[in-house]
Amino acid sequence: MSGQKSETGGTGQWSGRSREGERAEWAETTIGEVATVFDGPHATPKKTDTGPWFLSISSLEKGRLNLAESAHLSEEDFATWTRRVTPREGDVLFSYETRLGEAALMPAGVRAALGRRMGILRPKEGVVEPQFLLYAYLGPEFQETIAARTIHGATVDRIPLVSLHTWPIRLPRLSEQRAIVSVLGALDEKIAANERITATAEDLAALLVSGEPERGRVRMEDICVLHKEQVAPQEIVDAVVDHYSLPAFDTGKLPERVSPGSIKSGKFTVSEPAVLLSKLNPEIPRVWNVEPDPDVPSLASTEFLVLVPKGSLTVHELWAVTSQRGFRESLAAKVTGTSKSHQRVRPAEVMAMEVVDPRQFGGAGQKIKDLASRAALARQESKALAVLRDTLLPQLMSGRLRVRDAEKIVEDQV
Repeated sequence: MSGQKSETGGTGQWSGRSREGERAEWAETTIGEVATVFDGPHATPKKTDTGPWFLSISSLEKGRLNLAESAHLSEEDFATWTRRVTPREGDVLFSYETRLGEAALMPAGVRAALGRRMGILRPKEGVVEPQFLLYAYLGPEFQETIAARTIHGATVDRIPLVSLHTWPIRLPRLSEQRAIVSVLGALDEKIAANERITATAEDLAALLVSGEPERGRVRMEDICVLHKEQVAPQEIVDAVVDHYSLPAFDTGKLPERVSPGSIKSGKFTVSEPAVLLSKLNPEIPRVWNVEPDPDVPSLASTEFLVLVPKGSLTVHELWAVTSQRGFRESLAAKVTGTSKSHQRVRPAEVMAMEVVDPRQFGGAGQKIKDLASRAALARQESKALAVLRDTLLPQLMSGRLRVRDAEKIVEDQV
């Protein structure tokens, strides 16, 4: 019935589906009926090492907010940059230029200002659940709306904020929203818990190394080999490969499984456990402890140095010494190149650097291995859970999967 006030709080056109079908009725409404649209200042303040967060579009990663990709700003600039709007818990953050379709939920306890090209959908209370609005935004139907209404410019594509409030979006009743949030949210919560486990395990492993005496120091070339074998992806006959790239590291420290044909340039082969150390902008900590799948060819970006431990040394111990802050600072001091975005360290200088000798660790070495293994397992589990979530989301949003069936699937995983 057109014009009827729905449980979603807006006036919309009901889809006509009932409980006797696959899901409850969904109402077609507009973004403006369910949320208030904001955008931030169209400028960038001076970035600082501490202070409130300055959110950037690079922090939006597949429905989640990664603050590691955001900078800070001063308290003085924070007051200026939040005059229009201050992000608060439950806001749906989205990109309205370049990375269109990306969004994330603003968490609790974070003081932040919007960066350039960032917008907010502030859910209206009693109309839409904040997390459901995020799922609806990321769902296939609204993603198609974004694609159809994007303005394609000469330099960037953008969402026209002036008309965003008129865009259509379909929502179910609040009870159905909460049921879907409960299912998908359980997966997100488990992924977040795994991230905390991973961070804690790696911090403890690094702490064990920092507590080791400085008496035993060796050159990198004494404890590892620089692997340089390259391959042209188009020569690989396998259907898929694991691609260890800088973006893959930044978005979860897991390789992307892709077809070889999608990779356009030569890569290093990774045939045994190794540490991948980024030679590009080494002030950004990118030290990757990898154990490749023996059943799938593994390739690494040539922006990485592929370091294979010598003798009985484990890859976990090699990772632990190369992930130390002091080691990264020494790397950063050896960069060449004038462009800030393309500074690199020479491989020969890396191999000549000195580190704490990991062969003296003894019992601490086994603890480091256990912690690193725990972190790797948590990441693998999170990857599987994220795949499941990304599979269930469009199924639930389209009505092809009932909530009760999705609940059974999730219960087996968490």
